[in-house]
Amino acid sequence: MTGHAPPARNADTAVLRAGRVDDADRLWALRTRCVRELCSAAYPPEVIAPWSASPPPAHYHALIAQGGCIVAEDAQGRLLGYAVIDRDGNEIDALFVDPDCGGRGIGMRLMGAMQALADPGRPLVLSASLNAVPFYQRAGFVALREETYPHPSGIALASVRMQRG
Repeated sequence: MTGHAPPARNADTAVLRAGRVDDADRLWALRTRCVRELCSAAYPPEVIAPWSASPPPAHYHALIAQGGCIVAEDAQGRLLGYAVIDRDGNEIDALFVDPDCGGRGIGMRLMGAMQALADPGRPLVLSASLNAVPFYQRAGFVALREETYPHPSGIALASVRMQRG
């Protein structure tokens, strides 16, 4: 029996494009799935539940509208990942890759796009979830300090403040 292999979902086949405000709902759905599936390895259920149930923060749509979002899709338009930068703060606000597509270079391509949007004259910063620290270290970020991020859901989210450049 012969069949067709599913299309490769790696960085070489991912198409990067500017995010649009009308992408916001599907981007947030991917973020929620990543929190539930990936972050649960580093955080207890009592943190994951409110974190994953929270709505987008007020500034989310504005960051996308200001051109600070890059979306990775396959040739059929399936969302593979996305990243958002707050250009005012030179801070990566979000970077998520579909859990089924991890380890294929999509995150690093998104990181490269974020670096291209960042101000090269200032350090690029972020607050990393505990499970994402190794990824950001591979991308050249260094840990500055452990912190507690006051998440809009009301939880105190353990994170690591990181910097590159």
